[in-house]
Amino acid sequence: MSNVETEPSEVRCAASVTEERGDGIPHVDVLSARDVPLGGPRAMTVRRTLPQRDRTLIGAWCFADHYGPDNVSETGGMQVPPHPHTGLQTVSWLFSGEIEHRDSLGSHAFVRPGELNLMTGGFGISHSEVSTPSTTVLHGAQLWVALPEEHRHAERDFQHYAPEPVRLAGAEVRVFLGSLAGDTAPVRTFTPLLGAELLLDPRATVTLAVDTGFEHGVLVDDGSVRLGETLVRRAELGYVGPGYDTLTLTNESDDTTRLLLLGGTPFEEEIVMWWNFIGRSHEDIVKAREEWASASERFGVVEGDAGDRLPAPALPNATIRPRRNPPRR
Repeated sequence: MSNVETEPSEVRCAASVTEERGDGIPHVDVLSARDVPLGGPRAMTVRRTLPQRDRTLIGAWCFADHYGPDNVSETGGMQVPPHPHTGLQTVSWLFSGEIEHRDSLGSHAFVRPGELNLMTGGFGISHSEVSTPSTTVLHGAQLWVALPEEHRHAERDFQHYAPEPVRLAGAEVRVFLGSLAGDTAPVRTFTPLLGAELLLDPRATVTLAVDTGFEHGVLVDDGSVRLGETLVRRAELGYVGPGYDTLTLTNESDDTTRLLLLGGTPFEEEIVMWWNFIGRSHEDIVKAREEWASASERFGVVEGDAGDRLPAPALPNATIRPRRNPPRR
């Protein structure tokens, strides 16, 4: 998915810090989402929890949009024409509906519920995303992962994976990146990561063994979840720093609750994000924008998509201002 803000801000993202309570119960920061319209008079709106002023990275996860359930007859669905990416991987995950994906690598695939589409932008890629005519309700998440310096110019790549559900007492888990609940996704990432969908049974409590070196984020799709002692409501993201070997999740409602669990080792590099580009400097962003505007070979061509290329917004009349994660508690 493209960041379609008309005046996207430049963000310099620094490494995360460990937050400690000292009593074994994790401190949880609750991050609220902001609404971002995707453009047009009937545009669907996404709820963005990353990046924001209070936190810019969770591991290498640097962007999180959560959308739906949207009635496509009212919003027009997803209609994102060819647009570029650099320095990142895109993670597409649906709860309902179907999206057609085409990219300049030549990939032509469909994003369906419970199936991962992972695209590596590296030095440069372009792609389009369009909800299919059969889709009536569109509901899911679009996530980005920053690539580390040694791999940020990696070759274009596209991976598809459909994880089998793992049944635990009180929950069903689908692991689409990394390892959890005894399952490991055979999908290549460039830093240690975790990505999983969890369905919590009504009134269920689940304690998950997690990597103590990871920081974690719980993005609630439906209902409310208690993370440790902190309530995280629908569309909010609960953040827990490294240092914990378990996370306890409680569904206090009489309905099934769904969430995404994201994790990774703290990303130790500063990155610059603007529009659909991730670089290391203002100059990286300027160059990428110029090359997209001039239709250079860097981003290739999305064959089979009849839509016009998405134009890049104007750059701000300022250089990048640092934006850091909050200090240690």
